Amino acid sequence: MRNFLKGKKIWGYVSGVYMLPKNIKEGDAALIDTWEANNAKIITGINNSVEHSIGAQLAKYETTKEVWDHLQRLFTQSILQNKIS
Repeated sequence: MRNFLKGKKIWGYVSGVYMLPKNIKEGDAALIDTWEANNAKIITGINNSVEHSIGAQLAKYETTKEVWDHLQRLFTQSILQNKIS
């Protein structure tokens, strides 16, 4: 997923570099539209790549970074539990 998003030049949504613009001036609404569209595309791609039960957990998050951070926590815990078992 990381390589795909880097190839599309949208990895910054996951890393937190590309954040929703704040203090937008009139006429800059296109920036918000672009950010929201890319954010939604990435979240949709992630949802389509995980099992339904995991996707349901992601519905509460609004940003790609939040989704990615949740998945990172989830899978880090899973790996640690498997090493302990």
